Amino acid sequence: MSDPRIIVTVQEAAFAFDEGYAALLDNRCDIGAVVGFTGLVRDFNEAPEVTALTLEHYPGMTERALGDIAAQACARWALTGVVIIHRVGRLVPGDPIVRVLAASAHRRDAFEGCDFIMDILKTRAPFWKKEHATQGDYWVKERESDAGDAARW
Repeated sequence: MSDPRIIVTVQEAAFAFDEGYAALLDNRCDIGAVVGFTGLVRDFNEAPEVTALTLEHYPGMTERALGDIAAQACARWALTGVVIIHRVGRLVPGDPIVRVLAASAHRRDAFEGCDFIMDILKTRAPFWKKEHATQGDYWVKERESDAGDAARW
């Protein structure tokens, strides 16, 4: 059963920085806050220099997992809508990777819902990341800080 409040897209194409807002706000006047997060590919400016990032996923499974994370947020906070857009494929530093929008009548629910979604997405969404660097390619492992952020919920 799909939740009409939740929009999940996994795509190779880049997205605009305002993408998702229109879908949340279309013909709505009960929304008082939309909180958004956009994650970008970064180079840490240290050795090895990151030149690209490849994200892989299992189609269908990934979308379901992201939808489940959004549904958990909707169950915990009074969210009127959630948009998750996540890219896959080869990306370079500066490219947008992920967009999360959480809408609510009240700002606190929107802030906490968006924060929760990103923390849980970082540790539980089925994506595999390979960094391409000047000194070779390697798979990215979960960081302790990501696990700690997710554990607080």
